Amino acid sequence: MSDKLKQYVRADDLPADNRLWPLYGAGFENLGVDGQPLAASMPAVGPDELLVRHDACGICFSDIKVINAGEQHPRIFRDMKQEPVVLGHEIALTVAGVGETLAGQYRVGDRFIVQADIYYQGVNYAYGYMIQGGMSQYAVIDRRILDGDDGNYLIPVQPTTGYAESALAEPWACVIATYQLTYRTALKPGGVAWLIGTAQSSDDYFFGRGFDESGHPARLVLTNVPPRLAGRLEATAARLGIEVSHIPADRLLDPAADLPACDDIIVLGPDPDLIEAASPRLADFGMMAIIATASLSRPVAVDVGRVHYNRWTYVGGPGPDIAQAYSRRPIEAELTPGGKTWFVGAGGPMGHMHAQRAVQLPQPPATILCTARTPHRLVDLAETLAGDARERHMALACLDLTQPDYTARLAEIAGDGFDQIIILAPSTTAIAEAAAYLAPGGVMNIFAGLVRGTLVPLDLSVVYQQNVRFIGHTASTIDDLRLMLQQTEAGRLSPNRSVKAIGSLEAARAGLMAVRDAVFPGKVVIFPQIKAFPLTPLEALQATLPTVAARLHHGREWTVAAEQEFLRLMLP
Repeated sequence: MSDKLKQYVRADDLPADNRLWPLYGAGFENLGVDGQPLAASMPAVGPDELLVRHDACGICFSDIKVINAGEQHPRIFRDMKQEPVVLGHEIALTVAGVGETLAGQYRVGDRFIVQADIYYQGVNYAYGYMIQGGMSQYAVIDRRILDGDDGNYLIPVQPTTGYAESALAEPWACVIATYQLTYRTALKPGGVAWLIGTAQSSDDYFFGRGFDESGHPARLVLTNVPPRLAGRLEATAARLGIEVSHIPADRLLDPAADLPACDDIIVLGPDPDLIEAASPRLADFGMMAIIATASLSRPVAVDVGRVHYNRWTYVGGPGPDIAQAYSRRPIEAELTPGGKTWFVGAGGPMGHMHAQRAVQLPQPPATILCTARTPHRLVDLAETLAGDARERHMALACLDLTQPDYTARLAEIAGDGFDQIIILAPSTTAIAEAAAYLAPGGVMNIFAGLVRGTLVPLDLSVVYQQNVRFIGHTASTIDDLRLMLQQTEAGRLSPNRSVKAIGSLEAARAGLMAVRDAVFPGKVVIFPQIKAFPLTPLEALQATLPTVAARLHHGREWTVAAEQEFLRLMLP
């Protein structure tokens, strides 16, 4: 390691000023000053604060959402003209200054990553949103991060871990969190359950579990439930101390009616109108259970935005035991070992991460299909993962949606259907079309974030006839981030493989635009501390920095050695 790099690692030499990219409102025209970063004075550090140096910052499409929305973004609640936002939540940082009351806990040179979703006294102060982010050289960390509602949001990083791979643990944590989710196998204990009868309901339904002394909701709501069934439920509720109320069908069908948010909504029959009317009443993490045998008369308009953001889940069963809709085939978020997985919209950075994880699983699927509308991105994905797939005797296929034989090839690969379909493209058409290829017992996981209120017609008959499940996922927890960093530092997963382009702080604007325009198949990483360096794809380094290019893995993948050589050359 060169003397310059050793000094950088020690973090004991501060510059005179602090360069950053302020965002003053919606639109790229409000990013920076005259299209350039701003030079500000070095921030002062209070007694219970830390001065931190941003070493690497990944660019996320969420950053583009803030640029597009400005103050209308749900995580921004201030006047951006007076208090501009500094983006960047995928960060690696080093302590560069320690307040006097923290001197025994932190030292200059300590390295961390940050769980971006920060809550302090119940308020969301996300890093790179309300707290100054990684599109700056230095920032101050205060009690919101060090003593937040979930404790300390800083996670220590080993000295040998790369800066880029540390920063990219954050988006990777969202990927691995997708497969860590667990789901209820009964009514929510202490929750609100609503049973809705239809013209096809009978008196034969019952709860085999989840509605007894061992566990039950706190409140039961009934609408048009057959009289004998309602009587049995009310008698059990009285014995268990469950509150019971009745809601007339006309109130259910009135979208303006003030109705309770329910953890479980159970529709007793194949009535698409009632399913659509009741679904908006689901609480966060709510489950819609459809009990029926006959097919629905038409597709149901499903709010896929809320499946994603509010974690709504659709399950079902034939009855008469309602509990079997939850427990006869518990939802498994993990990919099926030896099964068949389809990543829809796999061309972008998150798609590459999902596919890489699948290929590197200890017990991977036997077949992986990746589809997208961006041929150059699919080519890169195939080149990156084909060797790993061959070594593990896996079938990896990458299909461009615009190729003439796409439909025929999709049908050939699908066969009897996919065990898991992961939706990475924010496309209603993609969701609707992919649902038809789910195998019996299959799971569709809506990972891509469409806005709440986005409706997609889906044949929900399959949830009770074929045990198909529709679930969604968003964001990650601090435990997910810790797990991802552990896997990175143990060598089980490599975020470095996601890096496709690099640049200095001056290149951040170009990097953000490249992410907006889907230029690269992977991540753009900004190094805020280096000399001016344009946004550069890794394959172009051979012409500009050949000694860095020589340290890439297979001539195309970022490594810690390439990063060290890059910093040796580019640090001021």
